[in-house]
Amino acid sequence: MRLTAAVVATLLAFALSGSSAGCERGRRPTTTIGDALAGSVTVLAAASLKGAFDQIGAAFEAAHPGTKTTFSYGGSDDLARQVVSGMRADVFAAASAATMRTVTDAEYAVGTPDTFARNQLVIAVPEGNPMRVRSLADLARPGVRVALCAAQVPCGAATDRVLGAAGAALTPVAREPDVRATLATLRRGAADAALVYRTDVRAAGPGVDAVEFPESAQAINAYPIAVLKNAPNPAGAAAFVAYVLGPQAQQMLADAGFQRP
Repeated sequence: MRLTAAVVATLLAFALSGSSAGCERGRRPTTTIGDALAGSVTVLAAASLKGAFDQIGAAFEAAHPGTKTTFSYGGSDDLARQVVSGMRADVFAAASAATMRTVTDAEYAVGTPDTFARNQLVIAVPEGNPMRVRSLADLARPGVRVALCAAQVPCGAATDRVLGAAGAALTPVAREPDVRATLATLRRGAADAALVYRTDVRAAGPGVDAVEFPESAQAINAYPIAVLKNAPNPAGAAAFVAYVLGPQAQQMLADAGFQRP
C-alpha cells in the first residue's frame, strides 16, 4: 500500500511540475491535481469482481469528480493475455497470483501488485438443494450434474487443487470460461451443482444456495491488483488502486463476501 501511495504522489508531482512550468512561461496551467485525477480509468477485472467493482467504481467517481471508471470483466487468464498482447488499459485486477504473473513477467505492471482481497470456493446449488448435496463427495454421486470453471482460470485452478487434495474425481457436464458462466450453467438448469466462489453465490440472490465444504480452505485465491505500464491515465489508475486498498472499498469487498487480504 505504501508503494501505491508513492506512485500516486509521483504522478501528481509530475502533473504539478508541468503546471508550474506553464505558469513560468506566462501560459495558463495545463495540468492540476483535479486534472490529474480526471478522465476515464479503464479496469480489466476478474469476472468474480463485477458486483463489488461496479459499486467501488461508482464510489470512486463520487470521490473524484470528473473521473469515469470503465470495467471489462472476464476470465483472468484471458484478460492477462490481452494485456501482454498490447491492449491499452489502466488497471488489472486478477483472481490469482498466477494470472497476474503473466503480466508482471512480461513487465507490463508498475511496481509490485498489491493483494486486495481473497476468495473461497463453495458448492452452488439451486435453492432448496433438490439433489441434497452436502459435501464434495456428493458431487461424484450418479446423476449429479456438475459445472466447473475451466482449468486455466483461477476458479478452475482452485477447483482442481481442491479435488486433487480430496482425491475426488468428477466428470463435469461443462467447464466454463469464467466463474460467472459456470454459475449461469447452474441457473439455467443445465447442472445440479457448481463449484464457484462464495461471493458469486451471494451476488446471485434468490434461487441459488451455497454449500460450504472444509476442503475449500486448501485453495483460497488471493486477488492482486496493479497499475499497467501502458496506462492511458496513469494518475487515475494509481488513484483507483489506492482507493481499492483503502477502507471504504475494503468494506464494500467484505460486504460482497470477500475475505480481507
